Amino acid sequence: MRLPDKVVERGLMVLAFSSISILVLITLFIFREGAPLMARAGLGNFFSTEWRPGEGHFGIALMVVGSAVVTGGALLLGVPFGLACAIVLAEMAPRRARMLLKPVIEILAGIPSVVYGFMGIVVLLPWIRIHLGGPGASALAGSIILGIMVLPTIIGISIDALQAVPNSYREGSLAMGATRWQTIRRVVLPAARSGLVAAIILGMGRAVGETMAVIMVAGNSVQMPHSPLDPVRTLTANIALEMGYAAGDHQAALFATGIVLFAIIMALNTVANLARGRQVKRALPPAVATAAATGPALAGERGRTDEPESGASGVTGTQA
Repeated sequence: MRLPDKVVERGLMVLAFSSISILVLITLFIFREGAPLMARAGLGNFFSTEWRPGEGHFGIALMVVGSAVVTGGALLLGVPFGLACAIVLAEMAPRRARMLLKPVIEILAGIPSVVYGFMGIVVLLPWIRIHLGGPGASALAGSIILGIMVLPTIIGISIDALQAVPNSYREGSLAMGATRWQTIRRVVLPAARSGLVAAIILGMGRAVGETMAVIMVAGNSVQMPHSPLDPVRTLTANIALEMGYAAGDHQAALFATGIVLFAIIMALNTVANLARGRQVKRALPPAVATAAATGPALAGERGRTDEPESGASGVTGTQA
């Protein structure tokens, strides 16, 4: 290996390990700051419904409920539209339209979240206040904004999952007389199920971790929502709103909230990666899978076949 190649290889290795090291340091810092408070206050106090840090009550249950409500509403909106758009682009749209529309959808992921929040304040909140009632800033507004924000993630990964299904599946279904929609519904979608699940889970992770847009449209009230029109506060919004003036146990409670978020995001990413791994295995061509499964058996049969042939030739030589 030439000297420049070694330098490039070493440099890339240093960059890779530096990224891993930064992630490890961030994780250790969050756990060092938040874990002692969780142990001292107890899980019963930490997951209660009382959030009064100045009085020693650090319950985040209402924020957990707010995050769950907003994320669930975002998925109810984003998953049907996202999967429908992915099916159209991957299975029905002409190639030229797909090449044009997919990059446009991916651009939505690069728009800053504050822009989505500003559009929600200007357009969405007044509409909800006039037509549905309530203060406008609510769990419904947060769900709609997050539902729009998770669309690029769900659509992009779903298109990749659908395109990974071998064409032989579609050709076989059409050859047996199935219509195009029957092929999509009964062949393509079941074959791409793992990838579609991964897309939904990653979209859920994007919704759980969103901060700025939710702060701008969700109302940020620490209360139990009894209606989609009630304001809520999410875990991420709680950290962003109170970290600027928090100190002592209050600050440690916010870091402990970060530990809960870290655990949720890691669990979602792990499940998504496992689902995508299953999708890659399913996407192998049938011939490759058959060869991998029957290769050892064929080798054993070939060995057993060769032995009688050599034995037969020996008998023939003796007889001659």
